[in-house]
Amino acid sequence: DFLVHAPYPNPFNPETTISFIIPEKCLTTVVIYDILGRMISVLTDEFLPAGRHSIAWNGRNDTGGLVGTGIYFFRVTAGNCYFTGKVTCLR
Repeated sequence: DFLVHAPYPNPFNPETTISFIIPEKCLTTVVIYDILGRMISVLTDEFLPAGRHSIAWNGRNDTGGLVGTGIYFFRVTAGNCYFTGKVTCLR
């Protein structure tokens, strides 16, 4: 079954890890959004094998800049399954 664990640590500084399990090989994306729904960073966008995976987010956007203190959303999409969760960055 598709399962996403709570990010750890949360709140975080300087890094948090998002862990998930996918039941079969599929295109998997993990994306970070700000509170306004703007895409901040794409952590992965690739075919991953079935099983457990962990993706670290270092609190940076796609251009390498540090994000500010605040609440961010992450979305894990694996095939037709998806999960959206919340993570807090403290600077």
